[in-house]
Amino acid sequence: QVHLVESGGDSVQAGGSLRLSCVASGITLVNYCLGWFRQAPGKEREGVAAITNYGTTSYAYSVKGRFTISRDNVKNTLYLQMNSLKPEDTAMYYCAAVLPPPCTVVAGALYGPNYWGQGTQVTVSS
Repeated sequence: QVHLVESGGDSVQAGGSLRLSCVASGITLVNYCLGWFRQAPGKEREGVAAITNYGTTSYAYSVKGRFTISRDNVKNTLYLQMNSLKPEDTAMYYCAAVLPPPCTVVAGALYGPNYWGQGTQVTVSS
């Protein structure tokens, strides 16, 4: 059975940093295309960052230069380093995985995930 478990969400002030983690079991992340999504209250879920099975990264315009997606193949864990946080980054953050092919990533959005985590809340206050 596949599980993706996020952690690292917290309440921080604007300008602060957080690192989200997504630990996988039941799948080997290096074989998958992976992504981070977020959903704020009353808004649609949006792709934030993605990394292909080859290690190519992609970011939404709103987070480019502030967020970094990475993967630790030994720990089978996906990360999202978030710096210079803004109040508009407040959302529930989810990790997701899709087994290629295909692996379609557009502006940080990973298409067609097979697996989702349960989410971790990030709140940024001004």
